[in-house]
Amino acid sequence: MAKSLPKPIFASFLKQRRGRHNLDKPTADAIAHAVRIWAMDRGATHFTHWFQPQTGTTAEKHDAFLSLVTNFTPGGEETTPIDLFSGSQLLQSEPDASSFPSGGMRTTFEARGYTIWDTSSSMFVQDGPNGTSILYIPSVFISYNGDALDEKTVLLRSNEVLSRAACDLINLLEPEAHVNHVYTTLGTEQEFFLVDRNMYSLRPDLKITGRTLVGQLPPRHQQLEDHYFGRIPTRVMRTISELELECLRLGVPIKTRHNEVAPAQFEVAPIFEEASVAVDHNLLTMDVLHKVAHRHNLRVLYHEKPYKGVNGSGKHCNWAIATDRGENLLDPTVRPETNYRFIIFLLAVLRGLEQHAPLLRVAISSSSNEHRLGAQEAPPGIISAFLGDQLNEVLDAIEQNRPIKNFSVPQFQSIKVGGTVLDVKVAGLPHIARDLTDRNRTSPFAFTGNKFEFRAVGSKQSPSFPVTVLNCAVTAAIGEITQALKEQTGDKPRPSTEDKLAVIRKFIKLTKPVRFEGDNYSEEWVKEAEARGLPNIKSAPEAFTYLKKPEHVEMLTKTTGIFTENELDSRYYILNERYAKDILIEAETLKTIIGQQVLPAAFEYRKTLAESAAALKTAGVETAPEVDALNELAPLVSALQKEYKKLSDVIVEFCDAHTEDANVHAQLAYKNVVPVIASVRDASDALEVVIADKYWPLPKYTELLLTV
Repeated sequence: MAKSLPKPIFASFLKQRRGRHNLDKPTADAIAHAVRIWAMDRGATHFTHWFQPQTGTTAEKHDAFLSLVTNFTPGGEETTPIDLFSGSQLLQSEPDASSFPSGGMRTTFEARGYTIWDTSSSMFVQDGPNGTSILYIPSVFISYNGDALDEKTVLLRSNEVLSRAACDLINLLEPEAHVNHVYTTLGTEQEFFLVDRNMYSLRPDLKITGRTLVGQLPPRHQQLEDHYFGRIPTRVMRTISELELECLRLGVPIKTRHNEVAPAQFEVAPIFEEASVAVDHNLLTMDVLHKVAHRHNLRVLYHEKPYKGVNGSGKHCNWAIATDRGENLLDPTVRPETNYRFIIFLLAVLRGLEQHAPLLRVAISSSSNEHRLGAQEAPPGIISAFLGDQLNEVLDAIEQNRPIKNFSVPQFQSIKVGGTVLDVKVAGLPHIARDLTDRNRTSPFAFTGNKFEFRAVGSKQSPSFPVTVLNCAVTAAIGEITQALKEQTGDKPRPSTEDKLAVIRKFIKLTKPVRFEGDNYSEEWVKEAEARGLPNIKSAPEAFTYLKKPEHVEMLTKTTGIFTENELDSRYYILNERYAKDILIEAETLKTIIGQQVLPAAFEYRKTLAESAAALKTAGVETAPEVDALNELAPLVSALQKEYKKLSDVIVEFCDAHTEDANVHAQLAYKNVVPVIASVRDASDALEVVIADKYWPLPKYTELLLTV
């Protein structure tokens, strides 16, 4: 833009981007003209406002630059085709607001909605069909009445309120700092599975639900622990390399790639960016990977648990707070025990967690992530924070007003907080710096040096809502700490060291329950968390109820003002409705697979065995092996038939259960339908073991996991 626009126009745009004033029509028209020329030079024929409805993915409607202009001449009318793109077209577009999830805020006859250009995220050109391209304009999506219908609007709001609250706190602590803007940074580690498209096309459960509803583990899967960080398979390496090049062209900075724990599971991760841009880039990366994988005859699976029995996939969100002076507010520096600004912001994060942990559990809850949470690759439903021994010692020492024990080694003060040097005891190898603390893979919210890693986010979901909720909780906590500091300071121009320490000690005590350093998977932690008063939310429908709790509603709607009550009610409805629909789709897909594929295969195999036994008996040949196989098969087929009947009945009951409260319907899905889906799977998987391979109608885990 700096190269394409006149300097006054670009300066005006930058002021608008910083919230100084609105874009006027001449500026918008000048930008629209420049971006059309830029895009068309790169083959663009269409433009689209690219937005994030509450579907977990992105949406786009393409419009051509082509327009027809009619001129009236003495000889009649003359119509000329030209390319046009006005400022008003750049600023907004109008999709159908009633056709996206709205939670009742919009009805079919109230169809008008608006997409509005998000100037904080760069426009980009992406390849289209037949050698053409499309101009993408990152946008927010609101209703005719101004309600947020998307994931991005509330994220941008949360960024702004957090910035204001953080600036107030910093300028109270350090009036000379003159910090005018604070922003959150985000790095999203994206995990995923790849599967051969030919195998994928033969698995209706994968195509419809994103996960396998039946299937036994192969003899060898991840138990040898040899896939993690192993050599990337050739076809996968080609795919990810092409993804990186495509993303580079779009301005997405992919930095890391590697094998994950399970067979056919991989990860890519970007360089950190401002949170709202990072969300855009994560969703764009997911979309590009779909396209690139297709070109290599692969299918990418983002479901959190596509294969039962092996690790699932997450989207680890590495989150921090930075100032417009380039300072990371969560950087402990060399001596965190005297870095009171760091400690105060650290406590603000912990206070947000301690007060609103259930909301973070809501933000990661879905029918798909439910299969992963609490397993051996993901944290449980109890939200806690891991700080590490060193930072815990800092907080404990400040609270108890005592010196820090074994905090640092003087000769290594230049190494990051409390670091030491590791001698590998091999002459040819250098000594290395050891980090502040070890890492805790079982913690849902772990401090990792200068940021928090929110590990519980699901691989399939957009990071927008989890980051929005986190921003909201931390904003409320910053406001609470700021108020406490003002009361402690009184009439003094700035808080003294004693004032700061008094407030710090108060919040250290308040946030103790949410700090946990041990094994989050252990039964002991479940009991201890209950004693601490931390909620153990075991299901998504249970989590959704916390969106209605008065203390959380108050924080989200009044304390921070991120949501209106209508927007919060709509999200509650959408989350519950989506959960119920997902479970019903899984149940009906499983019913189809069992009724039309698995049971017929079992009947055919049984018939073959019976005919073989009868023919052998007629010929006077021993039939014991065939009879034994029939005797083993028969009860398994009967058991599956019984479970199949239960599944059919529970689907009818669930569909007939009409209720006004969407959460009641979601609870019915969780309590009544989910257990039957599991029992049908168990019965089917028992049959898979005994039916001859050539009769089994679906590609098995061996083909799905081990042929990439």
